[in-house]
Amino acid sequence: MLQVALAQVRVHARRFLAVGLAVMLGVAFLSATLMVGATTKASLGESIGASYARADLVVTAQDGGSVPAGVAADLASVPGVDAVHGLERAYAQLTTGSQDALAVLTTTATPRLETAVMTAGSYPSEAGHVALDEASAARLDVVPGDTVALDAAAPATSPGNALTVTGLTEPSADPSLSGAVQVLASTTVVRELNDGETVLRNLQLALAPGADPVEVLAAASSAVDAVPEDGRAPLVVRTASEQTVADIASFSNDSDVLTGVLLAFAAVAVLVAGLVISNTFSVLVAQRTRELALLRCIGAERRQVRTAVLVEAAIVGLVSSVLGVLLATGLMGALVALARQTDYGSFAVLAVPVSAVAGGIAVGLLMTLLAALVPARAATRVAPLAALRPAEPPVAGSGSGRLRLVTGLVAVVAGGGLLLLGALSVALVPAVAGGAASFLGVMLLAPLFVPRSVAAVGRIARPLGVPGVLASLNAVRNPARTTASSAALMVGVTLVTMMMVGAQTSRTSFERELDQNYAVDLAVSGAGTASASPDAGGGAQPRLDGPTLLEVDGVRTAVELTPVMLTSAQDGAEVVYAVDPAELAGVLRSEGTMLTDGVVLAPQTWTRTDVTLEGGDGAATLPVTAVDAVYFQPLITTATAERLGGSPDGALSAYLAPTGDQPAEPVPAGASLADHLGTVFWLKLDDAADVAAVTDVQARIVDATGVSEYQVSGAALERVAYNQVIDVLLLIVTALLAVAVLIALIGVANTLSLSVLERRRENSLLRALGLTRGQLRGMLAVEAVLMAGVAALLGTCLGTLYGWLGAQSALGGMAPVSPAVPVGQIAAVLAVAVGAGLLASVLPARRAARLSPVAGLASD
Repeated sequence: MLQVALAQVRVHARRFLAVGLAVMLGVAFLSATLMVGATTKASLGESIGASYARADLVVTAQDGGSVPAGVAADLASVPGVDAVHGLERAYAQLTTGSQDALAVLTTTATPRLETAVMTAGSYPSEAGHVALDEASAARLDVVPGDTVALDAAAPATSPGNALTVTGLTEPSADPSLSGAVQVLASTTVVRELNDGETVLRNLQLALAPGADPVEVLAAASSAVDAVPEDGRAPLVVRTASEQTVADIASFSNDSDVLTGVLLAFAAVAVLVAGLVISNTFSVLVAQRTRELALLRCIGAERRQVRTAVLVEAAIVGLVSSVLGVLLATGLMGALVALARQTDYGSFAVLAVPVSAVAGGIAVGLLMTLLAALVPARAATRVAPLAALRPAEPPVAGSGSGRLRLVTGLVAVVAGGGLLLLGALSVALVPAVAGGAASFLGVMLLAPLFVPRSVAAVGRIARPLGVPGVLASLNAVRNPARTTASSAALMVGVTLVTMMMVGAQTSRTSFERELDQNYAVDLAVSGAGTASASPDAGGGAQPRLDGPTLLEVDGVRTAVELTPVMLTSAQDGAEVVYAVDPAELAGVLRSEGTMLTDGVVLAPQTWTRTDVTLEGGDGAATLPVTAVDAVYFQPLITTATAERLGGSPDGALSAYLAPTGDQPAEPVPAGASLADHLGTVFWLKLDDAADVAAVTDVQARIVDATGVSEYQVSGAALERVAYNQVIDVLLLIVTALLAVAVLIALIGVANTLSLSVLERRRENSLLRALGLTRGQLRGMLAVEAVLMAGVAALLGTCLGTLYGWLGAQSALGGMAPVSPAVPVGQIAAVLAVAVGAGLLASVLPARRAARLSPVAGLASD
């Protein structure tokens, strides 16, 4: 029987191509997922380990805190220790006179332990010298010999106030330094920025030549254990490689969330592949009933026939799993190669763990064997001389049918109740569990409603003539096969639709919440003269004006808000702005919000009914009208501000005193709140502004006014940020689930291919009776479209329900959630499924049309 199985795989290899492809894709997804986690850790090890490239031992605090400065001297006296370096870092604002950037300063080390590699110039040798990484230097247009400054507010005599760049270094791959200017500086400058304190992040030790690392490690551990703790965390001595592993664990909190999420998608792909494999083997066994019956007649036992089918499955599963692992390795290698071409991924390395290879092959083989187990048992149930027809699926009256029905109903009812409970109580965990259980129940009940659904929809195809009528009948001739093919596709479409509906519902809920919290599209704030004078360092800051903002393409209306006075100390000494009410009405998005004289228009968070304002003519109490928005400056009309005497003398001092924001010099005489805070402009954008348009408007405002991007805020930008996150997540999830849909469509194509082989005589008879080749191809195309279309339609309905309830369970506590269905996206999913089903019928239809009627009728 082994020879029979090998011969089947060799002679009829094409029949197993779809099975092999499904296994290969599922295993590739699983192996790639395991490689992602290993590659991420290896890449982090490559980058973090660069900080300890020259160290043999590293001393750190167990809680990640600082190491006492005196420990360095104790370790330097340990036999076998050649050099000790205490790593110190500080953060500061670096300015070149025209540009500012966040900088991370690291102290220089002894030559034996220095990891920075110079690419131009020399290492810093004096307190007033620094070296910058070459990437940041190019961005800031700095070359060796230039002068930079750190923290412009520092005293003029400070070494950090004027530093000479002596050289450029290779950018470090350490993730803790990414996004900032990497500065190599003396301990004098770093400690000054740390308020004169010595803060050692770690101690790095280099061993003397010939020293025994084990003995030195033990001696160093004894030395740090002898240091009094004084309430601090214990110190630990590790090798450089051990410290790298510990740092990686701290980055991920000893968890691998990304791998866990990807494994969930891989499980979906494996599940769908299992459905396709089981369906394919069922058809293969049904097609070979004559052959298997003949083997039984000449003496083959049931066990031998069952073993032969499982051997075929094992061979196909093993070969396909190996190919899947190779495919995953190639894909990950290509991604790592692409990452190494970027600035942020130059340290990426490919890691192929044993679990990715052995686990992928084991899962692929086991999945194939389990999927083929039921067809293998079915191969031995038919008596040798029985009618050679495929067995019908379990019906409700049979034992297996009743078990499926009861189990499915229990799973649907219990899981649906748990899902509904999670949605009502805004609890994600029970909602996920309930959704999984109810969907499992739906899959168990699929044989009861999928064939009937296909038959009902098939009536639409009957006006197409003979091909349509035959297709509608053929699509449900073997309900088990139709159910298996449709169910596999239904899984993928359900999950894709669920993510689309969940994303759209989340988007709508966030936008509604933003509209309630923000009253305007954009707010632009500008610095005042008191804080933006050239004497303050960094040059004069930008000033805003309405005409400049109105010239920005995309800005419809702009209104200026001027800070004029404060509320009383009892009311929090908050700044109140003055604005023209007619101009304000042109920018507000909130309906029914109106500013009138003698009233303070305040944010929703103000619960008091009146407030006392400190005007130039004395205190005055005005009633408060709260708007629906949370982010809203307290407003009064310009007429009310004039009536109250405008901004009183000493308002700026009163504003600065409670916050502790006292300037180094006394407040200039006559300086007002507007001079210090600057004005605020509220903008209304074009109604048709989309994500790209809003981002462009922000960039144009920055270019036109010179303000920072952080000074431009509002609902429009918040909406852009939320939508970008949702779009990226949706794109990633849809791409991952596309693998499952692709596997399912392979199952549709495979079902049609095997159906063509099984119905050769029937198709040939139809051809002999007058059915043309075009009509035969049309019949198979309609048949494929019916299976794919019904599966996509059912998956869409289920996905819409799951997406809405899932969004409710995840976001119901943050904002009101109402279902939002992205009709266009779902229509695209349906169109893709139907189109893919049509495409899947091309090759089987061509094979059926090529066979002549005479040859087909002559075949056995």
